[in-house]
Amino acid sequence: MNVAVPDSIGEALAPAITRRLVAVVVTFNRLEKLKVTLERLLESNSTELCTVVVVNNASTDGTREWLNAYQAEQQQFGDHRLDIVHSDVNTGGAGGFACGMRQAMEHHTPDWLVVMDDDGRPAQGALTRFHEIPDDKWDAMAAAVYFPTGEICEMNRPSRNPFWHGKEFIRTLFGGGRSGFHVQPSDYEGPAMQIDVTSFVGFFVAARAIRSIGYPDPDLFIYGDDGIYTLELTKAGHHIGFEPSIQFEHDMATFTSAAQDNAQRGRFVPLWKAYYYHRNLLILYKMAAGLLFWPTMAVILPKWLLKTRSHTGERKRFLKLLSIAITDGLIGRRRRSHAEIMRLSGK
Repeated sequence: MNVAVPDSIGEALAPAITRRLVAVVVTFNRLEKLKVTLERLLESNSTELCTVVVVNNASTDGTREWLNAYQAEQQQFGDHRLDIVHSDVNTGGAGGFACGMRQAMEHHTPDWLVVMDDDGRPAQGALTRFHEIPDDKWDAMAAAVYFPTGEICEMNRPSRNPFWHGKEFIRTLFGGGRSGFHVQPSDYEGPAMQIDVTSFVGFFVAARAIRSIGYPDPDLFIYGDDGIYTLELTKAGHHIGFEPSIQFEHDMATFTSAAQDNAQRGRFVPLWKAYYYHRNLLILYKMAAGLLFWPTMAVILPKWLLKTRSHTGERKRFLKLLSIAITDGLIGRRRRSHAEIMRLSGK
């Protein structure tokens, strides 16, 4: 790999980098994706990116062995930026990000963190652009996330809470659906804007904000942990900006057309995911809707029950998981063992 070295004039004209940025990557059984992400991150020099914390969430595809060998290789060539945490159990995305962010904060004295899944990575120049944005402009930032083909990655489209903003509320109420409260495609071409909720792909967060509210809740396991955490940031008075000039790539090639069809029909594969999806969404809705929570539930719950039709052969198990998820979500219960959820799903 050839890395361009700027001449002295270019270095003199470049903005001074004074912030310590640490990346946090969570991986589980996607070694080939992880290889590309780490190579992309380590292309940045050490002033632009100080450390990369990798949380290996009990992968079984050779990730542990490859990471250990890759770290030794990097150190042999003088690059000591990799910090690898191997978990003996899979704690889900929520547990992985909580672990990685804590490791970064306690061992690497960052000013900012940038977090991502193993198949998400900064586009060329993204970290340079981050350092050009004034430190006091935002407490956290969301990158514009695209598929490798150049289309906007829908699942990483940031949001404004429609229960706080009139325009988004009206747009959602009158048939806008997800597009009603998510930033619009035109916003990807516009200036930075304030948002309330975003994902953990291309999410930059200041250490001062983390010290204020703590870490993501590992008990959420998967689904919505990023939305809940970023909404908590906003509710605590921190400002999150959508910065479309910072671009990330989300290589979701493994998200097959069959998986998309299942998602559109409301079918959960494997079934245990249904519990976390619905419970965590209820927790998020309660935080977002406030006094309008119950009217919102009157609309949403019947739609959730209709998903039973998509689970032929396992409807009783789906309804059991859904009923427990609704109960736990309503009372705010977050601690239920993953082993129990697996057992209830028939695993």
